[in-house]
Amino acid sequence: MATQTASQLISQPVPAARPVTPEPEHPRLKLHRDFPSQWLGRERDVWVYLPPGYEADADRRYPVLYLQDGQNLFDPRISFVPGVTWQVAETADAMIESGEVEPLLIVGIANTGEHRLAEYSPTADPEMGGGDGNRYGQMMVRELAPFIAARYRVLSGPEHTGVGGSSMGALISLYLGLKFPGFFGRLAVLSPSVWWDRKWILRCVEENGERVSPKPRIWLDAGDAEGSRTLLNAELLAERLRATGWRDDVDLDFEAIPGGRHDEASWAQRVGPMLRFLFPAR
Repeated sequence: MATQTASQLISQPVPAARPVTPEPEHPRLKLHRDFPSQWLGRERDVWVYLPPGYEADADRRYPVLYLQDGQNLFDPRISFVPGVTWQVAETADAMIESGEVEPLLIVGIANTGEHRLAEYSPTADPEMGGGDGNRYGQMMVRELAPFIAARYRVLSGPEHTGVGGSSMGALISLYLGLKFPGFFGRLAVLSPSVWWDRKWILRCVEENGERVSPKPRIWLDAGDAEGSRTLLNAELLAERLRATGWRDDVDLDFEAIPGGRHDEASWAQRVGPMLRFLFPAR
């Protein structure tokens, strides 16, 4: 079983200049270019997936899921691995139309290349640096969420609002769910970078988990082909969550994915089960 280094698990290429993002090909995917943030002082693209039937019922409001690394979610032309995405729109369409998942909006937030590591880390790692996660969270709660609510028909409240990602994106999403449980009540935590800052997130859960209220509903996974430490660390995280009040099959679903790798193609296979657990059809 291959073991990946820390740099391999978090690396993203840094382009010399950010190219113009192409218009989405999916008919219900909207692109907002260069969304600004006073909290972070930089811009990023934001995609908004609208569920089937959104335009047909002008009075209906929907839950919303915010996902990190937006470049990798929808468009194979701009993804980290060219041609390979999470297939979020296609999977959501299929699961909503089959009646398995509640219709919802999904917001993809682009990472900012060289600033990705800093923005997705809640603390500064002694060797890797980082630590802008608090400001990133303020951007999401105080700037991006109001922007989305002003332009789209979304439901408010933690029971209708989710956040998620993979790797470092999963780490920051879990942290934000613990920090803002009154805002984010559905967490998608795929292949989390538990190792960050000497496994700081385990200490965070142990020290604060019992006080987190209401308890966010958490999908947590890791693949057995990501390296033994990734899966072991995810198992430790699941144990800490259970010890501080989360309950299996109620507000926690931990999955060890056979053959699961640390890449977009593997995460794409987990989108359906994740949506089914976090946003089941009513």
